[in-house]
Amino acid sequence: MTETAATLHARCLALFQAGLAAADPQTAVGQCLLVEDDRLKIRLAPESERCRGGEWQKIHLIGFGKAACAMASAARAAIPRHKLAEPGIVVSTYENTVAVAGCEVLAAGHPLPDQNGLRAARRIVERIRAVPAGDLILLLISGGGSALLPYPVDGVSLADKVAATQLLLACGADIGQINCVRKHLSGLKGGGLVRLAAPADLHALILSDVLGDDLSSIASGPSVADDSSFADAIAVFQQKAVWDKVPGPVKDYLEQGAAGLRPETLKSGDPLLKSTSHSLIGGNAVSLAAVERAAKSLGLPTRVYSHNLRGEARQAAEQWVLDSKTVLDPARKQTSAMLAGGETTVTLTGSGSGGRNQEMALAFALAAERHGLSGRWCFLSAGTDGRDGPTDAAGGIVDGDSLARMRRAGLDPQAALNNNDSYTALKAADALLISGATGTNVADLQILLMYPY
Repeated sequence: MTETAATLHARCLALFQAGLAAADPQTAVGQCLLVEDDRLKIRLAPESERCRGGEWQKIHLIGFGKAACAMASAARAAIPRHKLAEPGIVVSTYENTVAVAGCEVLAAGHPLPDQNGLRAARRIVERIRAVPAGDLILLLISGGGSALLPYPVDGVSLADKVAATQLLLACGADIGQINCVRKHLSGLKGGGLVRLAAPADLHALILSDVLGDDLSSIASGPSVADDSSFADAIAVFQQKAVWDKVPGPVKDYLEQGAAGLRPETLKSGDPLLKSTSHSLIGGNAVSLAAVERAAKSLGLPTRVYSHNLRGEARQAAEQWVLDSKTVLDPARKQTSAMLAGGETTVTLTGSGSGGRNQEMALAFALAAERHGLSGRWCFLSAGTDGRDGPTDAAGGIVDGDSLARMRRAGLDPQAALNNNDSYTALKAADALLISGATGTNVADLQILLMYPY
């Protein structure tokens, strides 16, 4: 069957939707909460027979992240009403905030923390400290939770912490490096919530936005041990050659911590962890597998290019173009699919607008032209949360005609890439993927469909 550009475009979008559906937070939460004889049982993993139970008097819902509202709604639907301590507290981004019955819903800033986030964090700390022994704190954690709950350590202001985060984002630090620093500047992250929760029990349902599902990195690990150190946090800034730009109070606190004058994050083996457990209910690997199943169900020869796509977005895009040229079989008159999941980075050197997925889409189109990628193709790169960087787009979807459309609009796509202005270039080519807030966040998905002429 001959594939038109419009058909490839529609198929890319349909496959992306399959990945989003697999990350639906309400379904994931519902699968893990069971009630037997008026007693709550929590699966330790979706479809697992292993469960945690307890004779808890009351269950306190505390949710934070881009999927917090949907997760809280699902939890309330599963747990008997008389077991719930109301109101629950839910913190999400401005675009993902919706009313949840029986819950105090608060909106806060992301990716940079704001004063509303600070107020929300203080509200959660106040609530958790008041929970007695014999009750359960059920944490509902999803992507974005780290920025949404800023709770700076003594001596460091929110403005200092924001400046440090902006510094890391601008120099291309990955999420693990950013979270290492965040944990050492926070009273909640790096196991801080475990300390606050004692003597109550604590269980976390976690929707992962971190590749490899490292629990200490998801929302900066508020409910698990952290084995990084103050020295590691300092090293992040030094490796990126920005230590001299770090705000003074942040630098002082980290140096005092490295000298043993400030308390470290919660470490493995701490007795407080005995009353804490978690369930990983979804992540990027689950969504990528769903995209793969959907592609195969269409009869497409399908290959997972990467389960862990990282590095500079434009470099990753160029390598993918080079690798894709060895996969396309001109003798086969059939569309093939190459898929990936991951989270690339962008080192800002220009003054334009965009995000890592938009930059990757633009870079892919330029690399495809430069290296002569043959056939008809369509490439999609998008964030599952519906927001790519500080823009209203989830990412970009480009094809072999995208650069021509940009040039007809009077734009130089290479100059736009050099200026980190992928948003403007893609908009001119009608190549932005705008989905709106999705209510979930499991990192990014990439889809390449190729059809030989």
